[in-house]
Amino acid sequence: MSETPSPTRTDDVRTRVDALLADHARRLRQEVGAVTPEGGPLCDAVASLLSSGKRLRASFAYWSWRAHGGTPGTPAEDAVLRVGAALELFHAAALFHDDVIDDSDTRRGRPTAHREFASAHRRSGLEGDERRHGASVAILLGDLALIGSDAEFAAAVAALPPAAAGASRAVFDEMRTEVTVGQYLDLLAQAQPWDDDADRVEQRARQVVRSKSARYSVEHPMALGAAMAGADGASVAACRAIGLPLGEAFQLRDDLLGVYGDPAVTGKPAGDDLREGKRTVLVARALRLARAAGDEATIALLRSRLGDPALTAADAGRLADAIAATGAPDEVEKLIDALARTALDLIERQDWPDEARARLLELAHRSVERRS
Repeated sequence: MSETPSPTRTDDVRTRVDALLADHARRLRQEVGAVTPEGGPLCDAVASLLSSGKRLRASFAYWSWRAHGGTPGTPAEDAVLRVGAALELFHAAALFHDDVIDDSDTRRGRPTAHREFASAHRRSGLEGDERRHGASVAILLGDLALIGSDAEFAAAVAALPPAAAGASRAVFDEMRTEVTVGQYLDLLAQAQPWDDDADRVEQRARQVVRSKSARYSVEHPMALGAAMAGADGASVAACRAIGLPLGEAFQLRDDLLGVYGDPAVTGKPAGDDLREGKRTVLVARALRLARAAGDEATIALLRSRLGDPALTAADAGRLADAIAATGAPDEVEKLIDALARTALDLIERQDWPDEARARLLELAHRSVERRS
């Protein structure tokens, strides 16, 4: 397999997308300020979330564009970078809304927006329910990010040839619909009664992974880059064949980090997924292995404590230890390796320019080997 290259050029994409997002945040402040001087906290919250992030989605789109003939130093390059900013704004919107849905306390090492605005409500002595106020503001923040995402995308593709613009818009619209439905499936999975069929639990979990995260993290950004370069249907299909298993591996890594990650690195407390009752592939594998071993104590523990918001750090640690004792984390690691290998092998086989292939391999490694 090819050596993982120096990250210099990929980091350049990140720097340029960061600059576009900073410009967007400045324009948003001007637009909101023209409506009311009281909108400053909204702008601060959007700018704060946009100021950090790996920019993997933007980078996958950019290097897929380069792989399919995109030429640097052209107006088309400006367009694909701006689409990268649109992807990051959509991601920010999803995070604002997801944190409300999951009632999360922290994001990237800071209080989540709904917690921040609930605290501000309390400090200011405002009337009404502070938690409802915080959640309502966070929903509006997500809406602002969605509006910005669509505006950036529309501006980016306006100068493209009509066929490329239309194909790109179709991918972008599909992505946004699928993530929304995937979020619903995630909610539905958590509300389902416990199922004795572990295979069915895992099948449902993987459906959530693919629709809520895998496709929009890798597959759709790669398909977008190819569509913007005017790639044909077979080339876009090849991007999808690479992006789906790689995106699934990306999310499975996230699921492991949600239980076993270092909070100082992930920016979220360990065990949040356990408190939220996420019916992940990790949980499905733990149930299957516990049942095969006749370990009724672990099965009872998972069923009684998973999804308990009152879990202390010690409780979450015991639950994580019980899952680990089944061997489920090792099985998920093997599944991540198998999915990543499928994607890496497909990248290696593509007739792409060497630099683009190398950068996409680098991004693939970063997606599945990360610790945050």
